[in-house]
Amino acid sequence: MLKKDGWELCRTEGSHHHFVHPTKKGLVTVPHPKKDLTTKTAKSILKQAGL
Repeated sequence: MLKKDGWELCRTEGSHHHFVHPTKKGLVTVPHPKKDLTTKTAKSILKQAGL
């Protein structure tokens, strides 16, 4: 979903992936997808991404 909106992976630190967008401000951090995300975490990621 993030990649469809234009977010690009900029780095990986440990078990987290960090995404940046060419026109939107900020950084979105996503835990490594080994486990399912909780609803709260998913909503937080979407809010950070402005989606």
